[in-house]
Amino acid sequence: MRFQILGPTAALGEDGEPVALGGPRVRALLALLALHAGRVVAADRLVAGLYGPEPPEGVANALQSQVSRLRRALGRDLVEFHPAGYRLAADPSEVDARRFEQLAADGRRALAAGDPGRAAELLREGLELWRGAPLADAPHAGGAATALEELRLAAVEDRVQADLDLGRHRELAGELRGLIAAHPLRERLRAQLMRALYGSGRQAEALTVYDEARKTLGEELGVEPGAELAAAHLAVLRADPALGAPAPPVTRQRQGLRAQLTSFVGRAEELAQVRARLRADRLVTLIGPGGAGKTRLAAEAAAQEPEDVCFVPLAPVSDSSDVPAAVLAALGVREALRPADRPVDPLTRLATALAGRELLLVLDNCEHVITATAELTDHLLACCPGLRVLATGREALGITGESILPVAPLPLPPPEAGDPLAYPAVRLFADRAAAVRPGFAVDAGNAAQVVRICRALDGLPLAIELAAARLRTLSVADVAARLDDRFRLLARGSRTALPRHQTLHAVVAWSWDLLDADEQRLAARLSVFVGGARPEAAERVCGLPEEVLFSLAEKSLVEQVGGRYRMLETIQAFCAERLAESGEAAALRDAHTGYCLDLVLAADARLRTREQLPWLARLDEESDDVNAALRWAIETGQVETALRLLAHSACYWWMRGHRATSAALAADLLATLGERRPPELMEEYVMCVLVSAWAGTADRRARERLEEVRTLLPVTYLPERVEFLMMLLSMLTGPPGDFAEAYELVTAIMDGLPPWQRALSHSGAAFVLQALGRIEEALEHFEQGRAEFTEIGERWGLTLVLSGLGALYQEQGDYRRACALAEEALATARELGAVTETAEALCRRGDALQHLGEPARARADYLLAVELSGRNGSGEMLAWAHLGLAEVALRDGAPGQARALLRRAREECPEDWFSAHDTRVRIDAALAQAGAPAGGPVSGTVSER
Repeated sequence: MRFQILGPTAALGEDGEPVALGGPRVRALLALLALHAGRVVAADRLVAGLYGPEPPEGVANALQSQVSRLRRALGRDLVEFHPAGYRLAADPSEVDARRFEQLAADGRRALAAGDPGRAAELLREGLELWRGAPLADAPHAGGAATALEELRLAAVEDRVQADLDLGRHRELAGELRGLIAAHPLRERLRAQLMRALYGSGRQAEALTVYDEARKTLGEELGVEPGAELAAAHLAVLRADPALGAPAPPVTRQRQGLRAQLTSFVGRAEELAQVRARLRADRLVTLIGPGGAGKTRLAAEAAAQEPEDVCFVPLAPVSDSSDVPAAVLAALGVREALRPADRPVDPLTRLATALAGRELLLVLDNCEHVITATAELTDHLLACCPGLRVLATGREALGITGESILPVAPLPLPPPEAGDPLAYPAVRLFADRAAAVRPGFAVDAGNAAQVVRICRALDGLPLAIELAAARLRTLSVADVAARLDDRFRLLARGSRTALPRHQTLHAVVAWSWDLLDADEQRLAARLSVFVGGARPEAAERVCGLPEEVLFSLAEKSLVEQVGGRYRMLETIQAFCAERLAESGEAAALRDAHTGYCLDLVLAADARLRTREQLPWLARLDEESDDVNAALRWAIETGQVETALRLLAHSACYWWMRGHRATSAALAADLLATLGERRPPELMEEYVMCVLVSAWAGTADRRARERLEEVRTLLPVTYLPERVEFLMMLLSMLTGPPGDFAEAYELVTAIMDGLPPWQRALSHSGAAFVLQALGRIEEALEHFEQGRAEFTEIGERWGLTLVLSGLGALYQEQGDYRRACALAEEALATARELGAVTETAEALCRRGDALQHLGEPARARADYLLAVELSGRNGSGEMLAWAHLGLAEVALRDGAPGQARALLRRAREECPEDWFSAHDTRVRIDAALAQAGAPAGGPVSGTVSER
């Protein structure tokens, strides 16, 4: 089936006969779908095309009714429903408009390739498809009909050019006069008429055409004739025989595009992306936060484009109605000379001036006049097929056909990057710093501070340039130290820059001032989130609907990463100031703390179930916010909230190895509590004491509290609210005084426990039985615990059991089985993302490998364990790994190296850690061995937990 929309809408069957379509709405619907054949057209676009800007009530049902009628006419399979709209299941080549576009493009290429005969043939074939006004049955199709008309006129001009190149001058003069009468401002048509007249021996008439054109253009548009028309005029004056040939290429125009005074750093990939988008799409919009470098990127991209460029700075435009005038001024179009009673509106003047040109129009800084810019762009792109637009702003224009390219801050190095200059943010700082302090370079002495500056400024190019400029009077260390007051520090930019680019505060304030009242309120309130927020969290804490958050994202005040919405640190600092000014800060911090408490309560119950991995990932996202909420609760004396937050975060902290930070928070909370012991929160208080001690650096007061815990809650206490306390209580307060009695107590209550506690009790019973030397019974309990942890899907408990089993088999001398269990524990710990448990499994495998005669593999395991333990501050694992390396060194005959490693391990091994006694015994034995002759046997290599 073929579809015709270049005139009255029609559908032709396979026999070429028209298909009865029905009423005007059905024909309009088919025209709209055929215009986008093969693609889904959104329902709202179809409604607008059918009913105009004010559709009637019940329009959704009306649209479905028209679709049903069209399906009855064409067949159900041709009109497909999709969740986003409807689709005409036809190849675009079956639609006359698309066929025309292809033929016109092919003809234009043939003309450019010097084959006017072929060009004329293709262009005539395309133009013969027209049967009247395009989209005649879809009067609300918007700019689509205008765009098709403009393409038709351009194709006519190309066909005339082909005929001129073929020497058909005499027969073209009359046709061209008719075309000029219909389109008096088309310069190309007038230039072609001059060629046709000159080629027919009518030189005087050709010069008259030029004079008339100059007068008309001056009166209507306020412009002088363009390059092609001026070249034709000069050729006629000179009687140039070359006038019969195609016009020579003209010099590219670069209107408003300034030469840059600084190097372009760190955006090579983005520049390539912009240029690729411009080749594929007619409208490309660069969006991003203020100071991200959108203007510079647009200017660099425009400078490399092959056609004419006009750069329009819209920042100085304060009134939306002045946007077209700003573009006219940038193009150099002066006021028209028409009488006052016959004015021409700026949009018409622009469309006429650009209709025949191939031009890249750069509309820079659109955000404050976004609606006017969008309307202008949409109109010009529809009217001017040779026009492309590159726009920049905080948000997208939001019109059909727009290709959006976010411009992010420059990539940042991690805090301890090996080569900071490999990262664009640091290179930009170094480049701009050298400009104000000759000889400056990033070196080992200042690299850490430069990295800190760039990270604190979020990699924003403008902020980095402002910071580098301060090196005129400050050292790098001074700049880094003053970043807490960044808005005061970065308050001296280029005097010739726009006011909003002269200071960091002004950059952010410009974006803030463009927000409406709700957006400003949400932006200020959102600053209480440290690591960003999910939409539901932002709505609950900030008290404003999600749609406001999405609007902030569209305006580049927040960025969306993995479902979370976060602010750049600089924007967050500005918004925090606004929150403080509003007087809402304390209330918002309380609301944020309440949200975090509810989150950890919900998460803690699921961390020891099959839902463990997604909830660990969720808490990874929220970890910084939970810590901030806990600090706020401690600072403001909200003891109950702080204790509950801490107690129900403990399991997560333990599994993730966050020992140092959590221990410090617990110590601060205990200091706030003083001598208070809330009886209704005894479990939470005890957990706080245990957390304060688990970093292995407990002072005298902390050890006193641990002793107190033994009296407050026995080792066999069964928690009611804080389930993870069952594990930590026995682990951190030491083994029971009577192992046999402890075993009886555990087995007496085991069967009535919840699944996780029952599985943990089997593990506890196994460790007790191992200590009693009842190995077979210990194995039974380990295997039972292993089965139950596996059944409930709890990987941390499974790692604990596998580790215990491995230690038991190591003790029994079954090193192969111990190695296999260590590998299983390692795989489980890695799946869980538990760094401490991963390091432990590596050490256990290393111990087994030593006995299996594989010291090289053992050494590799210990080295990796050192790296992991150093990362999360696990002193006992670090000591174990260095001990293992020392034992390998002894085996290799390097006692000096072994002694150094052992002394280091002895310093790292916590004195009061629950499992450190056996490690210290091993260290002492190995130290003694290190004093023996090189190559002596390695002793004391059995590790027990």
